[in-house]
Amino acid sequence: MDRKDKQAETTGSDAASSDAPSTTDLSRRDFLEGTGAALVVAGATPTFASADDGTARGNRPVQQVAPVPTTAITLTVNGTRRTIQAQDRWTLNELLRDQLQLIGSKIGCNRGECGACTVLLDGEPVYSCSTLAVWADGRSVVTVEGLERNGEVSPLQQAFMDYNAPQCGFCTPGQLMAATALLERNSSPTDGEVREALVGNLCRCSNYNSIVEAVLAAAQTSGGAR
Repeated sequence: MDRKDKQAETTGSDAASSDAPSTTDLSRRDFLEGTGAALVVAGATPTFASADDGTARGNRPVQQVAPVPTTAITLTVNGTRRTIQAQDRWTLNELLRDQLQLIGSKIGCNRGECGACTVLLDGEPVYSCSTLAVWADGRSVVTVEGLERNGEVSPLQQAFMDYNAPQCGFCTPGQLMAATALLERNSSPTDGEVREALVGNLCRCSNYNSIVEAVLAAAQTSGGAR
């Protein structure tokens, strides 16, 4: 048996099959070129072309976005009657700040917990960040800007300054509006009633004692809140 016959026995192939290229004959360059081409094909972004949507070949079709529903609402804001075409998704705070530029009502938590956005809706304190603007249709809204009269701050606002109730000031508009609602329904609240009325308004500076003192001092002033 010659060398070729012995090799055929060892590999389990005959002389004819030994002439065919084996996997070991694949060069590194051939391998990289092959895998590179496969990756290009796999990563290719499918293209769309449609005579209906007017897009050119190779561009993604433009998805049409449905217009946001709107509702015409009329409300009285700080004594002024306003008619606005409001998007149904707007909150009352967005309407006040973005459309009417009444930026006194702050956005704190934006989920109805901190009270910085408090305004009066028909005399009742509400979180304007979680009240839809369309719910205010036909109603009266008072913001912190509406407490001032003829260039003069309200007795409550003055008391806040006298007793150093504001610290960073971010929560102050909401505190003022909640306290205003209290004094308009109860001109002589007790310490406990003030604390209960302001329980929904957080002060991250923790100046609660001064805020309560200011509200009690305003209650003793003629006119109270406004």
